[in-house]
Amino acid sequence: MSKVIFITGAGRGLGTDIVREALAAGHQVVATGRRPEEVEKTLGGPQDNLLVTKLDVTSLEDAQAAAQAAVDRFGRIDVLINNAGNFFAGYFEEVSPAHMRQQIETNLFGPMNVTRAVLPVMRRQRDGHVITLSSLAGQVGTEFTSAYAASKFAVEGWMEALHHDIKPYGIRTTIVEPGYFRTELLVDASTTWPEPTIDDYAERTTATVEAWKSINGQQPGDPAKLAHALLTLAGQDQPPLRFVAGADAIEGVSAKARELLAQVEASRELGGNLGHDDTNA
Repeated sequence: MSKVIFITGAGRGLGTDIVREALAAGHQVVATGRRPEEVEKTLGGPQDNLLVTKLDVTSLEDAQAAAQAAVDRFGRIDVLINNAGNFFAGYFEEVSPAHMRQQIETNLFGPMNVTRAVLPVMRRQRDGHVITLSSLAGQVGTEFTSAYAASKFAVEGWMEALHHDIKPYGIRTTIVEPGYFRTELLVDASTTWPEPTIDDYAERTTATVEAWKSINGQQPGDPAKLAHALLTLAGQDQPPLRFVAGADAIEGVSAKARELLAQVEASRELGGNLGHDDTNA
């Protein structure tokens, strides 16, 4: 069945793949980006089932205008795919407070802004599906990703709680946790690389930046296949609350789950005996 699918970050990378997959499947698509003329050019120009509109996800006003444009054109919004994001790399002490805030602003408050604009439409319909791209980094914090992991861990908590808020209105949610895919996340337009500013980190920073840049284009995941998988989820009546995407992500999240269970068991004796002792009351 044809749906109206609203996609952020549609001008390049995975967002473009999702739009193309959705159009090929016969859906009506709202493709958004900060430079809509470039988005439309990338997608091959005007199309009957395509609305291209401006959206900087850090602007709630942009989000509200884009949601209204979608309703004006297609009458409803069935699926929101929060795809837009960026990556501020670096060791925590070398990530400036300004860059840390920018990371959170884009990767957390960005999808919050768009979702806030779209939810009234979905509530009126008593139907909808919010899909938000998290990351393996939303489950597993690793070296050099403190800002990015912070933003994605926050996305996970927000979406997990949001599920309970909106489920009574027929709105479904899915958190997507991709591993390494050949998207454009690691290109300079999406990634802010740190300058070595602290001697203790300088050698590691230089080596790590080179290592990260070297894997761009070598990631194991195929973004076209991920786009197809996301459209499959969008078509399900009971989609999963979490979708772990890629063999590397499945192994990473599985290992984290085992680690968490081991930590719970290690905490049981000390942590499980912290209640009030009322036996002498």
